[in-house]
Amino acid sequence: MQTLTPHLVCAGAADAIAYYKRAFGATEMDRLSGPDGKLMHAMLHIGASPLMLMDENQQWGALGPKLLGGSPVTIHLSVPDVDAVFARAIEAGGVAKMPPADMFWGDRYGVLTDPFGHSWSIATHISNPSREQMQAAIANLGECPDAAL
Repeated sequence: MQTLTPHLVCAGAADAIAYYKRAFGATEMDRLSGPDGKLMHAMLHIGASPLMLMDENQQWGALGPKLLGGSPVTIHLSVPDVDAVFARAIEAGGVAKMPPADMFWGDRYGVLTDPFGHSWSIATHISNPSREQMQAAIANLGECPDAAL
């Protein structure tokens, strides 16, 4: 049983569905529209994971990251080829925050913002550093740990 499912609020949820299909190979499972034509609920699968989304609805307090001025949440996606998926997501309209690079924790990892303001980290596992190796890498980051992200 899947116990955690992200539920995104998007300005233009139908466009978001099209983006997630192009960028991440999402499969649409369900879509329910309200009387005004806005999406009240949609269910996608990206790989084996579900993703729910809906249109913004200020009356319900459902606001997306663009109206809120950003989001503190990043959705993490593990894929076999981070470079290919990242390139496809950018080509589809995403904005690179950090291009894919090899990270000290053993992933090739990149971060982007989708056209709807949601942040995505995308990774491919490439090595298995020891805990000691990772701790040493962290110690060498200095005062700006974001330099490794």
